[in-house]
Amino acid sequence: MTEQNLIELIDELVKSPKENEYLEFKLNFHSVEEIGEQISALSNTACLQNQANGYLVFGVENETKKIIGTTFNAKTHKKGNEDLEHWLATRLNPRIDFTIYQFDYEWDKHISLFVIPAIQSRPVTFLNKAYIRVGSITRQLSDFAEKERKIWNTGDYLLENDIAKSGLSTSDIVRLLSTETYFELLEIPYPSNQEGVINKFLSEQLIVKQTKNYAITKLGAILFAKNLNDFDSLSRKSVRVIVYKGKGKNETVREQIFTKGYCVGFDSMLEWINGQLPASEVIGQAKRIDQRAYPKVSVRELVANAIIHQDFEKKGFPMVEIFSDRVAISNPGQPLIVPERFIDEYVSRDEKTADLMRRSHFCEEKGSGVDKVIANNEAYHLPPINILVDDLRTTVTIYSYQKLSEMSRKDKISACYQHCCLQYMLNQKMTNQTLRERFEVEEKNYSTISRIIKETIRVGAIKEEDPENKAKRYTKYLPFWG
Repeated sequence: MTEQNLIELIDELVKSPKENEYLEFKLNFHSVEEIGEQISALSNTACLQNQANGYLVFGVENETKKIIGTTFNAKTHKKGNEDLEHWLATRLNPRIDFTIYQFDYEWDKHISLFVIPAIQSRPVTFLNKAYIRVGSITRQLSDFAEKERKIWNTGDYLLENDIAKSGLSTSDIVRLLSTETYFELLEIPYPSNQEGVINKFLSEQLIVKQTKNYAITKLGAILFAKNLNDFDSLSRKSVRVIVYKGKGKNETVREQIFTKGYCVGFDSMLEWINGQLPASEVIGQAKRIDQRAYPKVSVRELVANAIIHQDFEKKGFPMVEIFSDRVAISNPGQPLIVPERFIDEYVSRDEKTADLMRRSHFCEEKGSGVDKVIANNEAYHLPPINILVDDLRTTVTIYSYQKLSEMSRKDKISACYQHCCLQYMLNQKMTNQTLRERFEVEEKNYSTISRIIKETIRVGAIKEEDPENKAKRYTKYLPFWG
């Protein structure tokens, strides 16, 4: 927005006879924590009020609505050594794209304005707590169960509610869907007749009954289609795997598109992917074995996550890209939780899809997938995983082995944070010793690890469990949200 647009917006906002549930006026700064709570509350309330945005305005007197100006500069304010905007963003979950504007309403009346988008599908939390506005008062959302339920129910797109192909007979259902795979994966005896198959698929919402015939839902097709190309709306959702020569995309060695439904073709797809990954020969006591460069568990979990958590309303398909030094696994859409919380939180975009894949033994619904990836990567002494979220896709990359001395400063900090999260999820605490073991560093070089820990604290990713403890070598650490 231009400065004139911002001035006009302030003129409109102050016309409100009093603060409403998606508008908060402040004269000056009080605390960063208060701002975080207000962002959570205003985003959640704007959702309930069917507003596109909530607004937090610094520089306007609450009671009189008089524009006085503020000494608070939100863009330049810091929390410790960290910019306020980044500090807030990493403690909001999901990481909503709020915008901070700084401008002069008049030459001597400075305004700091937060424009906060309304959330959809789940409440915004700040430091693990969700807030709501009741009138002009900010309260914890947990005290208002009905309001929380309404937020969770907004903006849902469910595969089971959308039709992939209609006007079908019972024989068409069996022709288009791998009904045998469903019963095999769920370890249920195959019915003795087609009626039994149809009734089971109806109960799972894989198909629906129409007036004179049946329709296959997108849930049924995406999971159990014999060929996704039989369904026009889903043909572009086939998983694509590309193997490149070297570290760039200039030369493609081979490419494979897996057109079977995800449950039907998952195992054969994973077998093909693992066959493309580099391996080294290790001589054991009895025989030679191939040691894969990447843990099979990590690859499996990340591919399953990409499939389950993709946004089916966005164009694009899940993709696995294999380079000489890394594997990038991506899916269309942005995650419902911030990347920093992948290890300890779990939210399914479509619960029915996740439930069926869990019961088919392709994934777990307990939020343990990324835990397993990090744990296995640490066992292989690999660099930290990298999670990149842009406007169109979410990409998780795992890298081949590097020595600590070869890792960048950013990677060392990320590895420290991920290790700290993993220890916390195991009901343990990170120490200098546990991080030394993760990096394969000898005890005499503990100071190297201390410097990494210090840097990770400085950027706000971890914190000391007991700041009063002076024996830093034996200090225990927690993730910032712990």
